Amino acid sequence: MSAEFSLTKERLDEYLALLAKQFSKLYKKKAEAEIILIGGASVLANYDFRDASTDADALIYADASMKEAINFVRDKFGLPDDWLNEDFKKTKSYTEKLRGVSVPYRTFSSVVHVRTVADKYLVAMKAMSGRQYKFDLSDIVGILWEHEKNGKPIDRGDVDKAFIELYGQQNMPDVSRQVLDVVFRSKDYERIYIETREKEKEAKEILVSFEQESPNVLTGDKLDSVIEQVRLRKMQNDRKIGDS
Repeated sequence: MSAEFSLTKERLDEYLALLAKQFSKLYKKKAEAEIILIGGASVLANYDFRDASTDADALIYADASMKEAINFVRDKFGLPDDWLNEDFKKTKSYTEKLRGVSVPYRTFSSVVHVRTVADKYLVAMKAMSGRQYKFDLSDIVGILWEHEKNGKPIDRGDVDKAFIELYGQQNMPDVSRQVLDVVFRSKDYERIYIETREKEKEAKEILVSFEQESPNVLTGDKLDSVIEQVRLRKMQNDRKIGDS
């Protein structure tokens, strides 16, 4: 998705409202559709700690007319081709069980029922994704932080049970487990959130710089190792400077 695309909660609702209206027009028979917001869009729909997202991932259960409606909204607002897409299904954090744990968000034009993945299940999903260069890790902290502030805390047991419910005996990425360990141990949500966001920005800059220097080399299984190698070199250089 284009780096210039910025999705806010207000825009999300506006786009979904028009989408539902157009879908209703295109599909002449009485039909209903279901859209389950995943990832960044789900964070926007349920929480206040993030102002915008570059993600509009979803699970879409609808007649083929939905694709035409999605393209209509794209053309109306000049959005990227993939402003609302199901690419999430290709990632390791996808599981068909997400539909069963989703919760209602809003119904638009009485035909498009929008649901989201939230609370412990969204934390578990973000933990399985565990991308250091996106907002997965800071989203974990932000969700836990907001639930704590609202008097509806999520504890470690809740997260672990949700993870097993969604992914069975698959291993949680080490980086996600480490973030959960730190946040549940210290409960210093604000500090950890800020620090995690800074590390994510740094990781993104590392990957962008690496890609510029070595185009077409990076693949999904190399991203974390590149980030760790660059960080290790930086630590070693800083240590040498400190010792000199």
